[in-house]
Amino acid sequence: MVNFCVILSTVTLALFLTLNEATNSLSTSDINDTPYALMNNYTHVCDPSRFNDLGLDMTSFAYCDTSLPYDTRVKDLIDRMTLEEKAQQIGDTAYGVPRIGLPKYEWWSEALHGVSNVGQWNNIASFFDDEIPGATSFPTPISTTASFNQSMWKMIGQAVSTEARAMYNLGHAGLTFWSPNINVVRDPRWGRALETPGEDPYAVGTYASNYVRGLQDVEGTENATDLNSRPLKVAACCKHYAAYDVDAWLGLERYNFDARVTEQDMLETFLKPFEMCVKDGDVTSVMCSYNKINGIPACADPKLLKDTIRGEWDLHGYIVSDCDSIEVIINHHKWLKDLPEDAVAQGLKAGLDLDCGNYYTNYANNAVVQGKIKEGEIDIALKNLYVVLMRLGFFDGSPQFETLAKDDICSDEHIELATEAAREGIVLLKNDDNILPLSSDNIKTIAVIGPHANATSAMIGNYAGIPCKYSSPIDGFSAYGDVQYEMGCDSVACNNDSLIFTAVQAAKQADATILVMGLDLSVEAESLDRVDLLLPGYQTQLINQVASESKNPVILVVLSAGGVDISFAKNNANIKAILWAGYPGEEGGRAIADVVFGEHNPGGRLPLTWHENSYVDMLPMTSMTLRPLESLGYPGRTYRFFNGSTVYPFGYGLSYTEFSYKLSSSEKSLNIQLNKFQHCRDLDYTDGSFKPPCPAVLIDDLQCDDQNFEFEVEVHNIGEKDGREVVMLYYTPPNGIQEAPLKQLIAFEKVFLAAGESQKVQFQLNACKSLGVVSYNGNNLLPSGSGTIVIGNDLLSFPMSVNFQN
Repeated sequence: MVNFCVILSTVTLALFLTLNEATNSLSTSDINDTPYALMNNYTHVCDPSRFNDLGLDMTSFAYCDTSLPYDTRVKDLIDRMTLEEKAQQIGDTAYGVPRIGLPKYEWWSEALHGVSNVGQWNNIASFFDDEIPGATSFPTPISTTASFNQSMWKMIGQAVSTEARAMYNLGHAGLTFWSPNINVVRDPRWGRALETPGEDPYAVGTYASNYVRGLQDVEGTENATDLNSRPLKVAACCKHYAAYDVDAWLGLERYNFDARVTEQDMLETFLKPFEMCVKDGDVTSVMCSYNKINGIPACADPKLLKDTIRGEWDLHGYIVSDCDSIEVIINHHKWLKDLPEDAVAQGLKAGLDLDCGNYYTNYANNAVVQGKIKEGEIDIALKNLYVVLMRLGFFDGSPQFETLAKDDICSDEHIELATEAAREGIVLLKNDDNILPLSSDNIKTIAVIGPHANATSAMIGNYAGIPCKYSSPIDGFSAYGDVQYEMGCDSVACNNDSLIFTAVQAAKQADATILVMGLDLSVEAESLDRVDLLLPGYQTQLINQVASESKNPVILVVLSAGGVDISFAKNNANIKAILWAGYPGEEGGRAIADVVFGEHNPGGRLPLTWHENSYVDMLPMTSMTLRPLESLGYPGRTYRFFNGSTVYPFGYGLSYTEFSYKLSSSEKSLNIQLNKFQHCRDLDYTDGSFKPPCPAVLIDDLQCDDQNFEFEVEVHNIGEKDGREVVMLYYTPPNGIQEAPLKQLIAFEKVFLAAGESQKVQFQLNACKSLGVVSYNGNNLLPSGSGTIVIGNDLLSFPMSVNFQN
């Protein structure tokens, strides 16, 4: 079953009520037969006129008294329910309690890169129909991340939430969305890479916090002091927590996978994006994953849920299971001997508030009756859920959003934002002889060849809705010349070579040839991991034959999420340029053509390492460790721990112009005076390395707010074209620390510079957040000694030392 994180809290349509048998004067048929148009007249639960005709005075309920705090109101709501009624509200379909005016609510909806048609809202009404035929489909997260444009990430979130609220007003969506997916891509074979922001924990967490802020924040309330009552535009959810990145590989499925993870890897890689999402993004929900972690199902582990998410990170919201995770605990993990009440009790005790499924709904009542949990455990879950709905305006309305309507969906502004996001996410991998950009003055006929030459739905990936419209590659290139389209392959699988000949003939006759190749959801997707890193079928043969026969420029465009071993094309002198376009959304074709013909200067960077295919033969997908395992011959994972050869490294990307860097000012040392409560901690060093007298201090023991440093980099566009540059900052820890990352991303900024222009980019960093390392025993430490700040691909670097003084 698919899993999603964005609950479309629906007031307007969700007022189809399910009557609990109790003492209500209304019958089920009374409610279910109520005309849909009548339900649309009510904007929120506590609308005084809502149940006048049905004999309920909503103003008589304390939970509708807006003068009271949310906690007090929610307590009144919960206290009015029987145990059986409470159990009916903690599944993704909350059945409501009609006798007290509480409507049915469908929690599960998705908005990964636009309002999706995935989720339970379809139980109430369609997301899309003749009234609302579509919503803006932005590039998938892996493509959007490649822009490394933080302000754009937030703007996309704002656009998506605006369309969601407009659809909600029209009865086509709710308010709670189970997005984004923020799992780190540990292995290049993982099928769900397209849903994620890539392989770097800091980049993933930064994307998450920006996109969530875009979805959730109500203007003017971002800095509210009482975060438990801060209003929400829509409610987001960061998933899948945690150490989840195996779906279906060589017979192993996510439902029975036990991720064996060290505390070191958990803290610095698998948990870090979620911590940033909760602390920096103030997300209202976290979804736990199917897998076990070190023998314990993630959705039943109180250390992971109650102690970490709610306790240490202070979540202001609820924790939800991936869909049917309780059933997975019983039937796949065989963890609690097929006793559903035991599994339900364990989930609630662990801090799991909402079951995407029906186990809580069916068995929570019995679990209390059998003495396995207290009724108060259910009350806690209900409080966490209904406070979020209060903040969303489900009970009181949200006047600032009630004017949003059909014109706010698929607006010209949003479609242009989707186009710009696609442009900025395109990565230029090769540009021999500066063949790009092409000029329409010289290029009149264009052969557009390949299984993705006429791509439409492939460009929007998964967890998508119905887009406003499509711009395919042949649509995009038609604006720049006469296009001759040849598939070259019958599909992405490219199982036969019968169409290659006609494609070659088209290339021979064209002024330029664009090969649009790559992968799609038949190769990489949820529940479908890859077994290699190659292009499918005869795609490589098609590329090589076209390149060998064409006398004019050949440009290769790759659509994919995960990296592809295209070493053959990289090394082929007849293939002059290569672009990676990810899955670029509904306007992908226009964006690709704009980059090829120079209307946009590419500035994207790879959010994943592109490995050679031999890499996946060196280690199984199930080995969770990030660091090399010399005893087994396993290489390291991600750019932070792999130092072998690659096709293209993390962060790689070219431009049509050139940039130079100069350090204009910097602090190159940080002196920290230790008090009597701050003690030196040991670190393991390699043989022969210098070990400082005080190797490190526990970060939790430091006054981290005081440990800041800053520097300034002058970026100069020394080329002849305007362009965007991503200034990427890495930190290399002091030499000799065993198992330290080779380098790690600590900051990045994107700047636009006209040709010849320069700009000073200031970075303000915190030593505890940027210079720390995690030791093998799970201690988060700030090491002493001299590390190195590296800017870009070693374009500029300088030492940064930390000195402890007693």
